[in-house]
Order: sequence, then C-alpha cells, then structure tokens
Amino acid sequence: MNFTKPPLTLEEQADLLLARGMVGDRNFIVERLAVVNYYRLSGYWYPFRNPDDTFQVGTSFEIVWRRYTFDRQLRLQVMDTIERFEVAVRTLLAYQHAHSNSPFAYAETKDSLPGKSLVTWEEFVRMVEKEKDHSQEIFVQHFKDTYGDCHLHLPVWMATEIMSFGNLLTFFKRSTECIKQAVAAKFSVPSLVFESWFLALNTIRNICAHHSRLWDRKLRSKPFIPYAYKYPAWHKPVSIPNNSIFTILTISRYCLAQIAPQSNWPSRLFRLLDAYPDIPLGAMGFPDNWQECPIWREVGHGG
Repeated sequence: MNFTKPPLTLEEQADLLLARGMVGDRNFIVERLAVVNYYRLSGYWYPFRNPDDTFQVGTSFEIVWRRYTFDRQLRLQVMDTIERFEVAVRTLLAYQHAHSNSPFAYAETKDSLPGKSLVTWEEFVRMVEKEKDHSQEIFVQHFKDTYGDCHLHLPVWMATEIMSFGNLLTFFKRSTECIKQAVAAKFSVPSLVFESWFLALNTIRNICAHHSRLWDRKLRSKPFIPYAYKYPAWHKPVSIPNNSIFTILTISRYCLAQIAPQSNWPSRLFRLLDAYPDIPLGAMGFPDNWQECPIWREVGHGG
C-alpha cells in the first residue's frame, strides 16, 4: 500500500485534533505542536481514543500535555538513579577485575571473562578498543602518550569509564561468578537478580536517552523480584510486580538505599507525584497500597 497522506501544517494538525473531539485552545495546541511532534504526543492521547479515532468526551489537550510534562520530569528522575547505579557498577567491576586478575586481563586473557553472553570475548574487546580510539577523554590520551609504546589496551579502571552502558552489561555478563557476586553484594541481592536488574535498567536508559514515553510503559525485559523467603519486603504487605515502571522505581529506590542512602531522590519522586495528582498511578503499575511496602515506607531526606 502506498503512503499518500500529505504533511499537515501545525494549524491543520490542531484542527484535526479538535475535529475528533479533543477540547482545548487552538492557539495553545499549535504552540505546543510547534515544539513537540504530533506523533510524539500521540502516545499520550492514545488512551483517550475511541475505535473510530475520535476522542472520549471531555478529553482535553491540557490533560495530554500534563501527561507529557510529567513523563519528561519522570525520565529525568529515573536517569538520575541510573547514573548513580552506572557509576557504582563501573567502579565495582573495575576494582574486582583489577584485584582478581590484572589491569589488562580483560583484553588479553579470554579466561578472565568466561561468562555467557551473546557477544563473544573477541567482539567485546574490539568494541572496547573502538571506544578507546574514539574517546576524547584526557586520561585516555595521556595513557596513549605515556604507555602506548608498550600497551595496546587501557587498564581496566580506565576501560570501564569509557565503555558504553551496553558494553558494561556485557562485561558483567562475561565476568566470573565470583566477581558477579561481589558486585551484586554491594546491592544486597543475588547475582542472578542483579543481572536482570542491570538488563532492565539498560533498556530503560535507552528509552530515556531517546526521550521516549516512559510513564505507562510495560517492560519487555522483566527483572527478577528477589525471593520471598529471604527478601520479604518485596512481597509483604505489597507484592512488587515485575513488568511496570513501578518495578523500575522500586528497584531504583532499593539500589539507592544501598549505594547512596543520603540521596533525597525518593522525596523528589514523592513531590513529583504530588504535583501531578491527575496521573493514574495504576497505569504505572503502582499497587493501591504501595506506600505500605517497607522499601518505600521510609523516605530519605538527605542531600
């Protein structure tokens, strides 16, 4: 089938929305469509659509816009937690590999990375080398100038700092079980659970980096929920789901309690939710009694 739809002007886009039953000021809609693409916003008005593409009675552009602005602020808060998670993991992996093997073992000895991954050891080393060659970091250039005559690869504590988040995940997956357990222990969960969190956060990071809709997204990479017999806080009196943004927020809250207990991130999240009481928390996976969960009960007030 040929695509024959012509491009619409901003005014025509606004008129189309109004003709389909959306309520709002035409000038306000045009102003917003000038800076946020029609199809980016369409994900936020999709729940209000009828099967015939009209909108449910009472659907206002203001409601749609508030969901968009809430989502934007939520992504910023989630990225804050992922940054802290990422920096901690880079540090922990570098430390464990350096002390368990040698500074260059990750790139010189296949046996140092025996774990399973879709990426082979050879491919991983090539990707890290490519990142090194393209890096503009001063410490990378200094190492090349000072030690490049004897060393092709960066020491692991430098390499982990320039790895992409995806390569960092591969590095973890290919690490020995002993190293995985040592890293996961900092987050107070088993390595298998931690690896599933790592994968889920990698997916969420990509969503946030592309400014895609986050707030009501269902997770494809479902993180493991820690076992009930050893981690009851994840199950009683609230059962934490494994497929929603609430899952990611709970994982973030839990991880920050381990690596940055002074953080005021939980308080900032609460303030964001309070500022948008019209956001349906059920669509985000929040259980009705979610604040009774021990992981959420005590909100930090640090810096």
